[in-house]
Amino acid sequence: MDIKNEVSRRRTFAIISHPDAGKTTLTEKLLLFSGAIHEAGAVKNNKIRKTATSDFLEIEKQRGISVATSVMTLDYTGMRINILDTPGHKDFAEDTYRTLTAVDSVILVIDSVKGVEEQTRKLMEVCRMRATPVMIFINKMDREGKDPFDLLEELENELKIAACPYTWPISNGSRFKGVFNLSTESIQLYNTGKNNLPEMFLNTRDIEDPLLKEHIGETNLTNLWEEIALAIDLFESFHKNLYREGYLAPVFFGSALNNFGIPELFETFLKIAPPPSGSKTLERVVLPEENVFSGFVFKIHANLDPNHRNRMAFLRVCSGRFERNKMYYHTRLGKKMRFAAPASFMANDTNMIEEAFPGDVIGLYDTGKLKIGDTLTEGESLHFTGIPSFSPEILKEVVNKDPLKTKQLEKGVMQLTDEGLAQLFVQQPGNIKIIGTVGELQFDVIKFRLEHEYGAKCDFRALPFVKACWLTSANKQKINEIIGRRAGTIAFDKSNTPVFLAESDWMLKIVKQAHPEVQFHNSSEYKAQIKTSNTDYE
Repeated sequence: MDIKNEVSRRRTFAIISHPDAGKTTLTEKLLLFSGAIHEAGAVKNNKIRKTATSDFLEIEKQRGISVATSVMTLDYTGMRINILDTPGHKDFAEDTYRTLTAVDSVILVIDSVKGVEEQTRKLMEVCRMRATPVMIFINKMDREGKDPFDLLEELENELKIAACPYTWPISNGSRFKGVFNLSTESIQLYNTGKNNLPEMFLNTRDIEDPLLKEHIGETNLTNLWEEIALAIDLFESFHKNLYREGYLAPVFFGSALNNFGIPELFETFLKIAPPPSGSKTLERVVLPEENVFSGFVFKIHANLDPNHRNRMAFLRVCSGRFERNKMYYHTRLGKKMRFAAPASFMANDTNMIEEAFPGDVIGLYDTGKLKIGDTLTEGESLHFTGIPSFSPEILKEVVNKDPLKTKQLEKGVMQLTDEGLAQLFVQQPGNIKIIGTVGELQFDVIKFRLEHEYGAKCDFRALPFVKACWLTSANKQKINEIIGRRAGTIAFDKSNTPVFLAESDWMLKIVKQAHPEVQFHNSSEYKAQIKTSNTDYE
């Protein structure tokens, strides 16, 4: 197959939002509209009526929130579409940030009632850093929310991006009837029909159509024309290049729960969203059209199928053609690996594939050799950059509640921390295991999954540490010196790199001053930039 043609027909994007903005519901409706599924779940008031397709962990089904990135691949009108549904909760932001390294664009969901929220701003900052193209879907227009003009102004002021209304709502709340498409200058009015799909009962450019006045009302229709004229004057018109360069965001209005505005969003996305582009490595920029395969791991998930205890690495193909059973070079280990059953996804359903192309996200069954940030190539030594791993802010000791299940507990802790859900540090003497996270909710998820997936019960004991810093030095003796002097605040990560556990920012400053030849790293990303070694420290 021609790689250029395969690249041109692929669209890989993430759906992101603040919690409870309707992100997972939108994902469901996009899948429904495309024909990938035939019955959608419904998430309402954070209680699951029918489990959402993209929420496949048991704790997600019980709590009604997404705590892990889901991958869904589908074909629609000759295009291969990879949708990544991300966690909204701030405690799982690191998983979302890593996911953004594996996509070419995003759809940002905004709650029309609440507007721009805290997590929305943080997610947008990451998109701006990477110049990721953003489309905005203002959801829940069927509720009494903010005025559309106020929402657009808030988007521009809070998210620092030019807003371009692509569709315009016909009223809101209980009076919400449909949308006006500014691009096609047509009105789409919807009813919810068979199989919960939106049925467009009117699509017209004729402003004198009698059905408009009958369904919308003459007053609302007059207000609509006035609002559209004002919106055209106040906000940017659409320019494809500005959107793809990350300067301008087309804005769509609708209700994911009621299917209003979904077809306009999806059809426009297929027209304007970018195909896969170049990926940065330490060595060079990798272009998708290159004939030689390369890709990187951005996510690990243990127990994707609890019945088989399998471990899955999620890989973004960056260039060339990936083939089943072909040998590939693992740049960190310096070894070759073969994958007999690579998979594509529909949430927790997997299908074995024979090949994959740039933009595709595939699953590789793994026995523990692959880690987040790892690169696979056909022989070239490449190291993809920008995959974050942050310093944890909350550190707790793992307390085993069932000594008979010690092996299960250790296996579970190792596998769950491999996912990037949290970080594991070991302190000696005593082989004390310390879990580090960026939020409290992660401990609830770990505890739940250890019990339900591994049969191990544990508690977490709070520790007086507020930050973990990785230690390196050109002088090995200086590392040994700090380990010897501050043994009570030293632990080791999975690759046996020493980590300083700081009780306060003030104490961290003092220790830095006392050991000027030692470097204190706030993230472990620096290790992805070099081939890791198994250096032991005395």
